[in-house]
Amino acid sequence: MVIVNSREFRANQGKYLGLVAGGESVILRSRSLGSFKILPLAEDDVLMSKEEFFRRVDEGRRQIRNGKYTAVKTKEELDDFLASL
Repeated sequence: MVIVNSREFRANQGKYLGLVAGGESVILRSRSLGSFKILPLAEDDVLMSKEEFFRRVDEGRRQIRNGKYTAVKTKEELDDFLASL
């Protein structure tokens, strides 16, 4: 594990991001904000803006109003539905 202050991190971002990419744990310490663990995004991580999130929620609500959804009432139905994806 590598612990680095914010000044050192800013000066050598590439070095520390490379360590993280290689599997090393890097902790960034800030006197005013606290400590942060830097992690690489996994392949299945999703980043989206607040606007995109609410756009997707609104679209899901529209689909439900239009009857485009799958009702699941039991664990077995849920298992079957998830297996079909």
